[in-house]
Amino acid sequence: MKAASRDGAAALDDTRAFIGRFCALPTEHAYTAAVLWAAHAHVLDAFDSTPRLAFLSPEPGSGKTRALEILTLLVPWPMHAVNATPAALFRSVADPATRRTILFDEIDTIFGPKAKEHEELRGLLNAGHRRSGVAYRCVGEGTKQTVVEFPAYAAVALAGLGKLPDTILTRSVVIRMRRRAPHEHVEPYRARVHEPEGWKLRGMLADWTATVADRLTGYWPDMPPGVTDRPADVWEPLLAVADAAGGPWPGRAQDACAWLVRDNADRGISLGIRLLADLRAIFDGTRAMTTEDILTRLHALDAAPWAELKGQPIDARGLARLLDPYEITPAKVKVAGRSLQGYRAEHLADAWTRYLPPPTSAEPEPAEPPEPEPPP
Repeated sequence: MKAASRDGAAALDDTRAFIGRFCALPTEHAYTAAVLWAAHAHVLDAFDSTPRLAFLSPEPGSGKTRALEILTLLVPWPMHAVNATPAALFRSVADPATRRTILFDEIDTIFGPKAKEHEELRGLLNAGHRRSGVAYRCVGEGTKQTVVEFPAYAAVALAGLGKLPDTILTRSVVIRMRRRAPHEHVEPYRARVHEPEGWKLRGMLADWTATVADRLTGYWPDMPPGVTDRPADVWEPLLAVADAAGGPWPGRAQDACAWLVRDNADRGISLGIRLLADLRAIFDGTRAMTTEDILTRLHALDAAPWAELKGQPIDARGLARLLDPYEITPAKVKVAGRSLQGYRAEHLADAWTRYLPPPTSAEPEPAEPPEPEPPP
């Protein structure tokens, strides 16, 4: 993108400094993501999608609510919601002229044990990721009801304990919050004192993004190596804003994108993918292993779930059940002259190739299929 704006870089720098006064985010990449997300909310219609910004933590008191409070001062038409009803949210984002930026606290109460009661809200959050997203609802009374199409596209920041559903997690930039350590100090926040400062920054962001909206529309930023598909959709608006601002921001955005995407992928892998990765390491070029040997080695892995999966070690049946969706089944294998139930590397190799990143230089390639055994 040509003609980067000094005003843009300055506005982002000031926003970063303001957030840092009151929030102890876990990494510098997290500050970069929060700043760019706040800026992109001012020019939402320049993009085809908008990422959810998710502040998650394992315990209360980790600064999630404060982060949403600060963002409330920086984004257009903020709506700080706690347990908002779907109807309220539908109407809050339906009019593009006054589209609310949703800052949803305590999201774990929505997607916790009673998640099935909130499918409408989950559907809205999913559909609103895309500019073309709409939600259909019946409006009226009795037989006079009509189907009304509610635009759902809106910028959304979430905060809560634990995890989010995969359908929302994959649409999110995730910032994993933690309690402040004794050496991490932040300035006490007082709304009457600090709100005017935040509102001034909101005005700066709005004025600057208005000058670059035309250039942002249809702009395709370069992605860091390895960032494709859904993560690329998530980060495209934030990288575009950084490119428009110029200065150090394009480099910061690229680094933050690569780091946060990788961190989220490492933490969010499914149990099946974890098993495939551990099996690739266990086989280590071996052509075949018995189920008994595989289980013994899985149970011995440090920091792995296999020795205490749902309160007990994974067994042969659990192993087969986890591998079945990948079309991997146990078979008779000959090991040390014995024919026993087990698994062949040739049967695992296709799943390793499809679902795992390429092995590192220290990790062996999947074993070649064995030569056919002569008939007895």
